[in-house]
Amino acid sequence: MNDLVSILIPVYNREEIIAETLDSALAQTYKNIEVIIVDNASTDGTWGIIQRYALSDSRVNAFRNNSNVGPVRNWLRCLEEASGKYGKILWSDDLIAPEFLEKTLPFLDDDDVGFVFTATRIFSSNREIGELCYAIGNTGLYSGDKFIRADLQGENYPVSPGCALFRMKDLRENLILQVPNSVASDFSMHAIGNDLLLFLLVAHKYPKFAFFSEVLSFFRAHEGSISIASEDCKLSLHYNLARSHFVESKRPDLIMRLNEVLHLYLLRHPGSVAYGVKNISDFYVDNKNFRFSWLSLLFFGFKKAFKKYMVL
Repeated sequence: MNDLVSILIPVYNREEIIAETLDSALAQTYKNIEVIIVDNASTDGTWGIIQRYALSDSRVNAFRNNSNVGPVRNWLRCLEEASGKYGKILWSDDLIAPEFLEKTLPFLDDDDVGFVFTATRIFSSNREIGELCYAIGNTGLYSGDKFIRADLQGENYPVSPGCALFRMKDLRENLILQVPNSVASDFSMHAIGNDLLLFLLVAHKYPKFAFFSEVLSFFRAHEGSISIASEDCKLSLHYNLARSHFVESKRPDLIMRLNEVLHLYLLRHPGSVAYGVKNISDFYVDNKNFRFSWLSLLFFGFKKAFKKYMVL
């Protein structure tokens, strides 16, 4: 396989770390790449650094918005400028190992595989030290339905495509600007949930996904990241809103299962009221089935508590 892979880097105000991110993209052992980097009108020195890379390496295609268009519109601008058959989203504060594309791309030779992701480490300064995430088992193929159900059950599956490789056609089709919701939340601006919805929609489209067990993705934990900067419960709330949209639009057979998840969530996060979410019904736009099994709910709650206890 020698198809062009587009490494997509949306960026805003990352002058201290963007060079390291670009270096990790350009160090790929798989050579047929283009790096599409779109600066969302940064106010620091980010654009100057990007220009220097673009002048010194023809694989870097640099673009800049005239004004800040919000994070998700900037993601979509990356897709607009890309020419590759495959797309690798690389957030501007994250890194990938040199072998990332070489080791993940062969899985997409199989037309039944929608995406491939790798084990990931969350780090602060040294990417070799940190918390291991998304290590779901052995390298290989798994069913798309397993991804969907595992996410609903709160298992350690990815919500960020920064650890994954997709076909470009699926990124363009399933990375959406707004997630329909009943509480007027602007997903285009806070960008929490659009990423998970991408995974769910593609998992629904294909019978399989692939996992590579070696740590080839590195997520940087810092105050400027969306996950760290988000207020208490904002992150989990909007991921649940994205799950609710997916289930009511694509998998109504899972509504009662999701209702159990949402009921437990509301019990544990009373702060969601500040975002207009008080009841299970507030998570949905059209669905009117808010039932769930109390027996299943108790079992699910016990299972999650047991897993937490075992980790501690």
